Amino acid sequence: MDHPSRAISAAGALFFDEAGRILLVEPTYKPRWEIPGGVVEHGETPTEACRREVEEELGLQREPGRLLVVDWAPHNNDDRILFVFDGGMITNPREIRLQAAELKSYEFVTPERAVERLIPRLARRVAEALRARESGEIRYLEHGVSRLC
Repeated sequence: MDHPSRAISAAGALFFDEAGRILLVEPTYKPRWEIPGGVVEHGETPTEACRREVEEELGLQREPGRLLVVDWAPHNNDDRILFVFDGGMITNPREIRLQAAELKSYEFVTPERAVERLIPRLARRVAEALRARESGEIRYLEHGVSRLC
């Protein structure tokens, strides 16, 4: 018997420095780098989750910019819907205050270097988010692959 999906949603943001490099964070609880963000809690919108996670993880009070990507990307036994927002530019990295319990470090990296540090499905999502940011579009993805709507 089929069961309705109870998808887990998560929201993250792409932040940039003045050189156009992307901010990645190094979690304490997994081996690969990530973009700032996390799970959408019950009753919370993806925008609210992004704002909360950025404040919790980076100590920055920022309103997320426009939506860049929505990705349907199930993992293991969970359906997942992932939102990536434009976080904008960070001109003073000293404002970043990492949540030590979750994050070891952060680094601004080129898009090419980001692909090397991220798991493949997140690398595809970030690459599509960069294209969406450049074109002014919102991209719908399935497993990180763009689909026409």
